[in-house]
Amino acid sequence: MLRRTFIAAIAVSSFATSAFADGHSKDIVDTAVGAGSFTTLVAAVQAAGLVDTLKGDGPFTVFAPTDEAFAALPVGTVETLLKPENKDQLVSILTYHVVAGKVMASDVSGKMMGVKTVNGAKAQINGMQGVKIDGATVTAANIEASNGVIHVIDQVILPK
Repeated sequence: MLRRTFIAAIAVSSFATSAFADGHSKDIVDTAVGAGSFTTLVAAVQAAGLVDTLKGDGPFTVFAPTDEAFAALPVGTVETLLKPENKDQLVSILTYHVVAGKVMASDVSGKMMGVKTVNGAKAQINGMQGVKIDGATVTAANIEASNGVIHVIDQVILPK
């Protein structure tokens, strides 16, 4: 367990370093692709037809589940969501991970608040001890991109 945590910490720090290295010239999608730990998220964004949106001007705040977070879903869930007939459901889930505007961790530190997600539903942010969104823990915060910010989360969150 300690080894896994250590490896995760190294992976997150290398992601953050690469994201900051070029002065935030990469957009949210390119930053996620470059990280290498969001292949499932990127595939889902592509299947949902949201690439152009997340490459747009923004700013956006993306709560980005890692590949491990997607792998923790029940077997077959990701494959089912990626089917063309489930595109609307996939879009709903992915846009629940996005907030319009640039929300930094310091903006929510010490607060509990509801935020309106791009899909129209409210998510609950708890910034009392670290930052959580709907129970998912932010494991790396404030990864800036040219059109917003990414916060890495350890779970896929689902709209109510």
